[in-house]
Amino acid sequence: MMVQVEIDHESGFCFGVTTAIKKAEEELANMKSGNDDHTLYCLGDIVHNGMEVERLHGRGLITINHDELSRLHDAKVLLRAHGEPPGTYELAKRNHIEIIDATCPVVLQLQRRIKKQCDNNPLAQIVIFGKNGHAEVLGLVGQTHGRAIVVESIDDVKHLDFEKDIYLYSQTTKSLDEFHEIIEYIQGHISKQATFKSFDTICRQVANRMPNIANFAAKHDLVLFVSGRKSSNGKVLFNECKSVNPNSYQIEGANEIDMDWFKGVETVGVCGATSTPKWLMEECREYILRHVG
Repeated sequence: MMVQVEIDHESGFCFGVTTAIKKAEEELANMKSGNDDHTLYCLGDIVHNGMEVERLHGRGLITINHDELSRLHDAKVLLRAHGEPPGTYELAKRNHIEIIDATCPVVLQLQRRIKKQCDNNPLAQIVIFGKNGHAEVLGLVGQTHGRAIVVESIDDVKHLDFEKDIYLYSQTTKSLDEFHEIIEYIQGHISKQATFKSFDTICRQVANRMPNIANFAAKHDLVLFVSGRKSSNGKVLFNECKSVNPNSYQIEGANEIDMDWFKGVETVGVCGATSTPKWLMEECREYILRHVG
């Protein structure tokens, strides 16, 4: 029996990640041609996908952390789509580091909005719905001199001061449904004397994938969701797959595929996160076709 394998054409890199990788590849090609004798560093993994990071590493991209950045001088460093706090740019200037800025335009606009809100109303609570420690969130909190409050769930929201003004934003890759739940909770608890405003800053390119991936998962016997496990967006989208189709599995690459999953299966859907390269989904499809049936 032949198994049919379909790749979700809506899955794969979002605009911000595509742009960051394109910038990296252009810089690396320029260096290889001898036009530039610098090494290209990237501050943090360029994308939350280990195999894509390895591919670019093979081309010469070196991933560094913030401690390593502080020791660099006269170097060239790419900032990935997640964005960085102001301190990173200040350090780069001091150390004569050339920045290749690949911050996603959606993230950049959000950083500016939060900075303006903080400057205009420094006594208000700037609240960010996001994952503590996530690169994008660190960049957003940095716009407020570290004063912004990060909430990951309703439990965190309960600790806010409902007597003070609250301005709520969201990490660009969070769940729209969860964001609305947080809005409703705050609306139900905020003091009449305090101001509450929420700003839907979730990237629509990401949010629109939720209904699409649900439809895609529903029409297959088995779903393989290909994503790095560090990906915040990947967790959200995989949970959506799993809720629609319990026969869904998250894998990072073809080597994690278990052939026992395919017993009695006729159609397989392969999909992924905004940080999942198309070539990796195609590799998984080819692996299945070689080993099943």
